Amino acid sequence: MPNRRKRLFLSAPHMSGNELKYIEKVFESNYIAPLGEYVNRFEESIKAYTKAPNALAVTSGTAAIHLALRILNISEGDDVLASTFTFIGSVNAILYQGANPVFIDSDTASWNLSPVLLEEYLDQCETKPKALILTHLYGMSADIEKIAAICKAHDIYLIEDAAESLGATFNGKHTGTFGDFGIYSFNGNKILTTSGGGMLVSPNKAWIDKAMFYSTQAKGPYIHYEHEEYGYNYRMSNVLAAIGVAQMEVIEDRVLKKREIFEWYREFLDDIDEINFMPELENSRGNRWLTALTFENTDYAKVMEALEAINVESRPLWKPMHMQALFKDAKNHLNGTSEALFEKGLCLASSTTMTKDNVQMICETIKNTIRK
Repeated sequence: MPNRRKRLFLSAPHMSGNELKYIEKVFESNYIAPLGEYVNRFEESIKAYTKAPNALAVTSGTAAIHLALRILNISEGDDVLASTFTFIGSVNAILYQGANPVFIDSDTASWNLSPVLLEEYLDQCETKPKALILTHLYGMSADIEKIAAICKAHDIYLIEDAAESLGATFNGKHTGTFGDFGIYSFNGNKILTTSGGGMLVSPNKAWIDKAMFYSTQAKGPYIHYEHEEYGYNYRMSNVLAAIGVAQMEVIEDRVLKKREIFEWYREFLDDIDEINFMPELENSRGNRWLTALTFENTDYAKVMEALEAINVESRPLWKPMHMQALFKDAKNHLNGTSEALFEKGLCLASSTTMTKDNVQMICETIKNTIRK
């Protein structure tokens, strides 16, 4: 059996070169637990880069969302708005709090949550939602200034799920820093990775301090272990934070490479009329975490099959949350955009180790599949 070409992944981890050096320093210090120099340094690097005033390193992006909801006193029976076109990690924490997700559809201008639909729902709903969890999809900024203004006008909290969009900006301001809370993810396939991890940011220091308390089992200020509230084991370890510090040293390089990969795809597929790429809003800079596109006439499953034959990973766009069996009874406000995108859309391999020749090979396979 012939050897297969080395697999090209959607978004493979890409180390900077300093990760092992920093991990060795962690081992030398023997601070292997969820505290230490590199946890602090990682938080400081996120604050310096995004200009978020306060940051807390935690075990995952979902943990960060959960902490945000807990701080905001979201509880059983409360309605929480959310992007329907997203990964389930964005909304699971709503269920953790016993609250009710209410899904808002996308617009075609950004593929992200529609501010028009958001305002329509808030103007007509009988039960006022407590908060909105807004996802910046595939590293591309939503129309965040409009969305933030709507939330403020209706007096609801805004949590930005920027898990996929570290490095993305709107009018020069980083996604994750427009709302009451923002979260980032460092899962294995994100633009930066600590293997698993997340970050909670907020302009409100008291909230981040409270999140720190909850993330470390809610231990009271005593010499013994005293608990008046329940908490979680959500704090990031010093080992993973050391990886994060090294990764943050190359964040702009990674954003620029992701954007370059997207431009290569656009260059090689520009002559295919039925292909439409995920748009980028004016005055925004997405990180193009994954190059995402739709096919008007071709079944994306055939494209996936052809790419798999040359050992290239691809993936359908997210199946909207309102279409999931788990949320069959959830309230929603829809316009059909996310369903149409799911039916036609695909994410292409976008690892920052890829070359232009890799992208050209992928595009030739896509073209040959379309022409059959």
